Amino acid sequence: MSGLLHGRVPIVTGAGRGIGRAIAESLVAAGAQVVVADNGTSIAGAGGDPEAARTAVKELNDRAGTTKALAFTESVASPGVAKQLVDLAVKTFGGIDIVVNNAAILRDAPVFRADPADWDAVIRTNLSSAFYVINAASAAMRDQGRTGRGGKDGYDWGRIVNIVSSAGLYGNLGQAAYASAKAGLFGLTRVAAMDLAQAQITANAVAPFARTRVTEIFQPASEAEEAYKERALRVGAHHVANLVTALCSPAGKAITGQLLGVRGREVFLFGQPRPLARLEAGAPDTLAQDVVDKLGGQFSDLSTDIEAFDTEPLV
Repeated sequence: MSGLLHGRVPIVTGAGRGIGRAIAESLVAAGAQVVVADNGTSIAGAGGDPEAARTAVKELNDRAGTTKALAFTESVASPGVAKQLVDLAVKTFGGIDIVVNNAAILRDAPVFRADPADWDAVIRTNLSSAFYVINAASAAMRDQGRTGRGGKDGYDWGRIVNIVSSAGLYGNLGQAAYASAKAGLFGLTRVAAMDLAQAQITANAVAPFARTRVTEIFQPASEAEEAYKERALRVGAHHVANLVTALCSPAGKAITGQLLGVRGREVFLFGQPRPLARLEAGAPDTLAQDVVDKLGGQFSDLSTDIEAFDTEPLV
């Protein structure tokens, strides 16, 4: 795999640890030069430790025996800083070809107790920052395509991969902000895929199931949650990195606008919301009952992602 991504330059946010770091390692192993963007904040978004990114970069470069990675230690939760990040990649490595939006924080609470300030922080970090990076990077990618980067057959190096969550698909108790941000990130993925298709830049979303800081600190409240955590702790982040690297490969240009999941050696293709059934609306006093009678058999239940993925993973 050493030359699979030769000449490509990715930015990976939240790459100092966990899934982000595994992705950065896989991309470097495939020949890419990576910008590791991580301000070292806690899982709740408190504080910051630039050594997380610097340590990851040192180990990546030591392993490669040359400069294959660069650290960026500012928060990208503002448009100006995101632009600085992209400019750094272009200035240092000659371009930007891949964006992996992985950075996220978690501040859980039931909707009736949640602090609006926590909501704002999670949306800003998990969703807005991804938009800021895509906004800056995709503009640079389109310019590169016009100037011939990627070869004579047009620019087909551009890849965007957004790390979402099954919580944003199913919902999960107490995770209004996190689930909303991740659901929004999938919506952003779809629009990016549409807006960038003509420029031959793909955009996909990946929902990972793996050992992370989130699963390590998760406190189970039931036997089902205990089993879910035990399974998740056995699934390495390298499986997520394998799928992300594949999406960034030359063959990945045929995949865009898709929602994929990965749990160990299992890869899932998720369906996307489309109408399931229809009825002709009557008066308001009968319409609700009509919906129940005629469409109720196809309602989605209120199961969480923990309940949906209660089988043993392939590890």
